Amino acid sequence: MIGIFDSGSGGLTVLKALRSTLPSADVVYFGDIKNAPYGEKTQEELSLLTMQALKLLQKRGATKIISACNSVSASLALSLFDAFDIAPTHIIEMVGPTVAYFKDAPERILLCATPATVRSGIYQNAFKMVGKEIQVLAIPGLAGAIEFGKSDTEIEEIITGAFKAQDAADTVIFGCTHYPLVAPLFSKVLPDVQFFDPALAVAERAQELFWPQEVGDGTTKFLISKDSAHFRDLVSTLFPNTTYEVEVLK
Repeated sequence: MIGIFDSGSGGLTVLKALRSTLPSADVVYFGDIKNAPYGEKTQEELSLLTMQALKLLQKRGATKIISACNSVSASLALSLFDAFDIAPTHIIEMVGPTVAYFKDAPERILLCATPATVRSGIYQNAFKMVGKEIQVLAIPGLAGAIEFGKSDTEIEEIITGAFKAQDAADTVIFGCTHYPLVAPLFSKVLPDVQFFDPALAVAERAQELFWPQEVGDGTTKFLISKDSAHFRDLVSTLFPNTTYEVEVLK
């Protein structure tokens, strides 16, 4: 079984992409809505939340893990995975597959992400290791606005304000899994820019590493730490033909 965790609904974009490459995999998804957004938290807080998420997913039967939260640094996540006795080939995070996808690309890249992800330097350092410099842009408050169902007008204002003084780029990478949920608003603000969703690269990596071991019945179970009508609506919209269960943790 594949376990996916995120601070709320952002990781649903990763699950959506995963279903295109591994439709028969059994998946348990944990959305930590009670503690969302992760992108404004300290590394110490993220460490504790990640440990709790891993314990939960393993308890529910997950043997493969996808960390769908960019704000959990790669080094932090991997150290915790090691402590939980999960094999390196059973772990996928967001950074590695994304950098691999762009390592030979000539275009100017801008990563937009939460303050925690930008502050950690995980993308900047990973791109430097393959000889590429990228621009980064932190967008405070955007992930939370998306998670808690703010209006399109409010979200567009946040995006517009963030990009006002930003240098030009050819491709913008969504460095937060919440951002693809409002991709049309990004395109409205920046109509001449290409946007990339790392969920696509992660899903391809999952197919490489987890198939054919993860061939099951295609079951989907959602665990959420706090009930959310917005989360339930997104699940219904993104997975209209899927049979699933949503459990609110006590």
